[in-house]
Amino acid sequence: MIELKEVTKVFDGKQALKGLSLAIQPAEIYALLGSNGAGKTTTINLIMGFIQAEQGKVTVKGFDPFANPKEARKALAYIPENVSLYPYLTGFENLDYFSKLSGIKYNKQKLEQLLVTSGLQEDAIHKRVSLYSKGMRQKVGIGVALAKNADVLLLDEPASGLDPKASNELSATMRQLAKDQKAILMASHDLFRVRETATRIGILNEGTLLKELDAQAITANDLEKMYLDYMKN
Repeated sequence: MIELKEVTKVFDGKQALKGLSLAIQPAEIYALLGSNGAGKTTTINLIMGFIQAEQGKVTVKGFDPFANPKEARKALAYIPENVSLYPYLTGFENLDYFSKLSGIKYNKQKLEQLLVTSGLQEDAIHKRVSLYSKGMRQKVGIGVALAKNADVLLLDEPASGLDPKASNELSATMRQLAKDQKAILMASHDLFRVRETATRIGILNEGTLLKELDAQAITANDLEKMYLDYMKN
């Protein structure tokens, strides 16, 4: 689904990514773990086709997202840290609006189903977004991604600012999406949430992928120790 091969990206003479290689397949949740400035957002922007690498190759379902953005973006949906919605519309109305912008029209039952699948409580579907918590807005954002029928989901710091309950619900939703054969890349510096959510973890520091590991093969404490050791060095 997503593949980066020996990708290098330079900003103002400084390498933001240094020969980054990774691949994410359907049914996988790949967590790119790193501090601010590690290169996580740069990686997402390359996959979205917003910027071009100086060296290396980026593909989404076989398409170069910079050279062929129309085809690549058909497969992509991006969910930022802060999902922008119209506050005086309901979650349902927002989803209906953004679906139509993508050229897709769903009936009422399907729209409600998409929001429930995204983890939004049924009694909130027809309430104004101005009454939503951050976690509820993110679930509408996931609904928009599902409405687009995207095979690849990109999430930038998805659990930032969420309370523990909302963060746990978001993790459960992402795991269910992976079961539905979505390929998911989440960029985060939240070690606990990464360990609880991901199937694979990549530790990124100053543009270099230092380590890849199976999330289930390491404890949260060991992940924290490994991460801190890498950050020291």
